[in-house]
Amino acid sequence: MKQQPIYIALPILNESENLPKFLSCMKKQDTRDFEIIACVNQYEWWWDDNEKRLECEDNQKSLGILQKEEELTVHLIDRSSKGKGWVAKKGGVGMARRTALDFISQHADDNAVMVSMDADTDYPSQYLSRVAVYFQENPLSMGLSLPYYHPLTGTTEIDRLILRYEIYMRYYVLNMIRISNPYQYTALGSAMAFPVWAYRKVGGLTPVKSGEDFYFLQKLVKAGELGFTAETQAYPSARFSDRVLFGTGPALIKGQNGDWSSYPFYPSSFFDDVEQTFESFYSLFLKEVATPMDAFLETQFKTRALWKPLRKNYKDRKNFIKACENKVDGLRILQYLRWRATRESFKNEEALLDYIIKYASSLELPSGLTEFEQLGFDKTSPEGLNSIRDFLFRWETKLRAESI
Repeated sequence: MKQQPIYIALPILNESENLPKFLSCMKKQDTRDFEIIACVNQYEWWWDDNEKRLECEDNQKSLGILQKEEELTVHLIDRSSKGKGWVAKKGGVGMARRTALDFISQHADDNAVMVSMDADTDYPSQYLSRVAVYFQENPLSMGLSLPYYHPLTGTTEIDRLILRYEIYMRYYVLNMIRISNPYQYTALGSAMAFPVWAYRKVGGLTPVKSGEDFYFLQKLVKAGELGFTAETQAYPSARFSDRVLFGTGPALIKGQNGDWSSYPFYPSSFFDDVEQTFESFYSLFLKEVATPMDAFLETQFKTRALWKPLRKNYKDRKNFIKACENKVDGLRILQYLRWRATRESFKNEEALLDYIIKYASSLELPSGLTEFEQLGFDKTSPEGLNSIRDFLFRWETKLRAESI
C-alpha cells in the first residue's frame, strides 16, 4: 500500500538554536515523502519591547535558516517580520500551530497525514514512517496521541523537576486508562498526528493561547476513536519557558520555586467516582440516578436537570451515552478532580504509592520505590525517580498493548 503524503506542522518561536538539530533529525527520517510547514511567529508589538526584541531577532535567524534549506521541502509562513506579527490577543503557539495546520488542510487531500511537531523535540529516524503505517492500518482513526519520553540533562535539580512532572502526567493518564475513560490521552503538541479529513471534520484546531493540543485531542475523541500506540515515540525537550500558561515549561518554573499545586496526584478514589459516573450513563437513559459527580456538574451547568435534555434529544441508548460522554469531557473531568481536591486532603506521595501497589504490582517494582517512600519527591535522587518514571512508562505501554 502506497504511503500517504505527510505534512509537518511546525510552530517556531525563538528556536534558531534548535532548528539545525531538528532539520538534521528530519533528514535522517527513513522516508522523504513529507513536507514541512513552518510558522515563524510572534506578536507585532514585541518589536517595540526591549525585552522581547531579542526573540524577534532570533526569529529572523530562524527565517534565514529555513530559507536556505535545500534538502527538505519547507513552506514558510512568516508571522514574525515587521508588519507581519500577530495583533494583540490573537497570537501564540495555538495560533501558529493552527495557521500551519490550516495551510495543510487547504492544500492536501483528505487522506494525507498531518503531524504536529516542535523544533525542540527529538524524533527517531522511523518516526514519520511509523506514523504513516499507523494510519494505513487504522484508516478510520481520528488521530494518534503518540508516546513520549523526556530525556534527562544530567543536572540533579533539573532532572528531579523533569521527572516529577512526567511522573505526574503518567500517573494521571494511567488512572484514566484504568477506568477505561475515553479521554485517556496525554496532550503534547509535539507528539500528535491525524489525517486531513479528521482535522476538517472537527473544524480544525482552536487557537487558544495554551492547551491547544488538549482541546484539539478532546475534539477528536468526541468525534470518533483516538489511537495511543505506535512503534515509535517523541523525545520532548524539558526547558524552562513561560510562553504558555501551562505545560512542561511553566511546570518546571513553578516546580523550581517549590510550587507543584497545579500538578497534584489525585487519589485513585477520585478517578473511581469518574468511572462510576460514566457507568451510570447506561441507566440514566431510562431514569434519573445519582452519580458521584452530580454536585459538581450542577454547579458547572447551573441546573439539576443534567440528563433530561439529553434523554429528550437522544432516543437511542448508544447515542445518549455518547452525548453524556461528550458533556462530561476531559476538561470537566479535570475540573471535577480539582473541585474534589478542595474538599478532601491527600498527600501526593501516598496517592502515587497507593496506585503502584494496588494496580501495577504485577510488574517488578521500581528500584527507587523504597527511597521514594522514605524521602518523597523533593529528596529522592534522580536515579530513584527515573526508575519510577520508567516503571510507569512500561506499565502504560503494557496496558495500551493489551487494549488493542
